[in-house]
Amino acid sequence: MKSRIITVDYLARVEGEGGLSIRIKDDKVVEAKLKIFEPPRFFEGFLRGRSFTEVPDITARICGICPVAYQMSSSHAMETACGVSVEGPLRDLRRLLYCGEWIESHALHIYMLHAPDFLGYQDAVQLAQDHPDVVNRGLQLKKVGNDIITLVGGREIHPINPRVGGFYKVPAKKELDTLTERLKWATEAALETIRWSATLPFPDYEQDYEFVALRHPDEYPLNDGRVVSNRGLDISAEEFLDHFEEEQVKHSTSLHARIKERGEYLVGPMARYSLNFDKLPAAAQEAAGEAGLGRVCTNPFKSIIVRGVETLFACLEAQRIIEAYQAPESPCVEVKPRAATGHWCTEAPRGLLYHRYQIDDNGDIKDARIIPPTSQNQKAIENDLSHFVGDNLHLSQDDLTWRCEQMVRNYDPCISCSCHFLKLDIERE
Repeated sequence: MKSRIITVDYLARVEGEGGLSIRIKDDKVVEAKLKIFEPPRFFEGFLRGRSFTEVPDITARICGICPVAYQMSSSHAMETACGVSVEGPLRDLRRLLYCGEWIESHALHIYMLHAPDFLGYQDAVQLAQDHPDVVNRGLQLKKVGNDIITLVGGREIHPINPRVGGFYKVPAKKELDTLTERLKWATEAALETIRWSATLPFPDYEQDYEFVALRHPDEYPLNDGRVVSNRGLDISAEEFLDHFEEEQVKHSTSLHARIKERGEYLVGPMARYSLNFDKLPAAAQEAAGEAGLGRVCTNPFKSIIVRGVETLFACLEAQRIIEAYQAPESPCVEVKPRAATGHWCTEAPRGLLYHRYQIDDNGDIKDARIIPPTSQNQKAIENDLSHFVGDNLHLSQDDLTWRCEQMVRNYDPCISCSCHFLKLDIERE
């Protein structure tokens, strides 16, 4: 059994259509491919010719799970192009909206998509039959995040209230105060999530990643910061394309991103956590320590704990913003178009999201470039699969199938919005 081919036709419990192919020769993995066959969606193409004011509503449709990330990245990029900065209560509201998205997205992934892997269930429906309290906690946590998005964003899926320059309407303090008790409950639920996830069985697997994430001098990064890595990268969003590039590969309709000087890198919760541990609130740092995490996490299977820590952070940050909130005089700042190029990065739940737009004097979009987290992580995913499978060739077909699926879901890849059953075939040479 020195040579064989492992083929995963459809990955389950991920957002979109993708498969996996691994080729083994002489008991060594010689090729690992994450095959993404989701049809191209052409968002960058049909943004051209549209008004700069339309980008939050159009880009939100890229994803139904993390639309806020696309709205924020595109809005900030346009504001930068036009020489405008959104500060004060409007900035805080944007940060609050992002907290809501982190809570709902992380809760969905932890409880519905990832936990069944660790506990031996095919899906969350089966998990709920034996552990209804666990699944209910996840659903209630997700609802708190959705409620924040609904109140600040206008609706929970594809929010309609964000705009370039701020919002169409801002909530009154008393409206935000209605979230306080729910967030107190969510904080305790997030703490319990961390404790519970720390008890799950984790494979002994560590990797030497180049982590890439935003870093802000004063806060855990959401909407802004410099792009940094644990290997010396420290750049502005405007310099992103000087250091990062994308390339087409035959087996994927998604481009693969790489650092020009070095190659693969990792974005997402583990990268944010490892590069910004010191910016977490004391309660989140303490909870991470009690769960067995150090200041740096390099085991991708433990990303489920890190997501719990970030959920706790988002609950605490949302409460802090609401407590200090004073409604601004205007729901937005005026943004006048000019011929320019704007770049911006924010931290989507799944990792760094880069947007660049070129507009003319009328504010019409001449060019658009969007690099989402999943395309940035594809090389790291394939590398992890190669190493993990190579170290675990002794596993049975079913166990190796399960672990391959789980390895991919460690990253919560956002391919598109569909879900398929996974089928694994092993072809022996």
